[in-house]
Formats: sequence, structure tokens, C-alpha cells
Amino acid sequence: MKFKHCKALITGAASGLGLAVARNVINAGGEVCLLDINLEQGKAIVNELGERAHFIETDVSAESSVDQAVAAAAKWMGEITLTVNCAGIAPSQRVLGRDELMSSAEFERIIKINLIGTFSVCRAAANVMQHNNGQGGDNERGVIINTASVAALEGQVGQAAYSASKGGVVSMALPLAREFARIGVRVMTIAPGIFETPMFDTLPVEAREALAINTPFPNRLGQAHEFAQLVQQIYENPMLNGEVIRLDGALRMQPK
Repeated sequence: MKFKHCKALITGAASGLGLAVARNVINAGGEVCLLDINLEQGKAIVNELGERAHFIETDVSAESSVDQAVAAAAKWMGEITLTVNCAGIAPSQRVLGRDELMSSAEFERIIKINLIGTFSVCRAAANVMQHNNGQGGDNERGVIINTASVAALEGQVGQAAYSASKGGVVSMALPLAREFARIGVRVMTIAPGIFETPMFDTLPVEAREALAINTPFPNRLGQAHEFAQLVQQIYENPMLNGEVIRLDGALRMQPK
């Protein structure tokens, strides 16, 4: 499938990795529906991207919100050929804290947003994609790309909940790809290393440099446009399916 013809639904699209993907879709000539919980920021981004972009306020942790948003996106674009799940949170908390234990409620909150939210969007998007007209010799109908993290494989101290949520995203890739094969929909997962996103904006320069120095090559933080570039490459290569791609410059996370 050609990226310039894609009709993309992107969660967490008002900032960071999701926004970079949205900009890349628009620059290539496609259409995009941005799903995010941040209404004010989402509207501002749509004004920047222009008439081929549309914003829908969405809470990925609420199934009804997801279903309504996906249906609205399909109606606005006519179909959905690409779904990219970037919505998520990355809190850090030790299970055995200095003053208190990590609560089961906090663990559940992180799982609900990062893992169940991703699953909820996958199910709704695949349901729409199965009705698309097949494209090309392989009769492709769509691509779903989920965002995990290297923490799914090398979680640090304080990342028990976050790593568990992203580990679930990693584990979903193959079974979803196998199930959706019959409808011509591919499923891939990207596991980024440390990327320069709004999450790092408040960190002092020394802290940013300390994070970057652990990446072998290139010896820096990843850039959001590099994540977006990989999304495009996955979309255009039909043999990429059911796999998790590390995008991390050979980074291997230390215990803390």
C-alpha cells in the first residue's frame, strides 16, 4: 500500500510520537484522524495540519469512547487503512516505596491505559478495516501498529507496572497478526528506546545527556520523526507482519 493514500487513525496524536506520525501522513498526502484526551492541544494541531486532518477527543481507557471515536473516524475518512497506537503513560514507582507500597489500583490504571486501551483500539479498528476494499496483489485491507517499549524486555527499577503493560502489547502482536490474516490486516509493534518527546522536556540538560550516553549509536535520544519514518516503512512493506521491532540504537537498559 502507498503511504500517500493512507487514511490513518492515530491515538496519542496531540504530541510526541503520535504527532510525528500524523505530520508524516499529511506531508505524504494522506488523511488522518487524531485521537487524544487533550482537546485544546488536539484542536491546535488540526489547525496546523489543515483540512486533511480531523481531531476526536478520546479516552482510550474507556471502551465506549474508543468505539465512538473509531466509528466517527471511519465516517469522516470513508475508511481506515492505518491505525497507530501511541496513547499511553509512563509513570515510575517502586513496588516497595520508601513510605508506602504501590497500590493495586495504580498498577491497574497503568494497565488499563497502556494495554487494555491499545487492545480496545485494535479491536475497533480491525472491525472497520475488514470491510475495506483489498489493495494490491496481496489484497491488503489495513495495518495496525502498536507502540511498546524496550522496558517490555528490560524494565528498570520502578517500572514493574509500565513494563507489564508494554510486555502485554509485545505479546499481542503475533496472535493478532495471525487472527487478522484472514481479513488482510497486518499487525506490528514498535518498541522504542529513549526518545525525545514532551516527557523529557522538563528534565535538566545533565539528565538528558545521561540518558543519551547509554545509547551505543547514534549516541543520542531518538527523534520522533524517526519513529514516524519506521511507521511508513512498515505500512509500505507487506512482509512486515506479527513482529516487534526495537527502535533503540542498540540500547540495553540498566537496572536503574
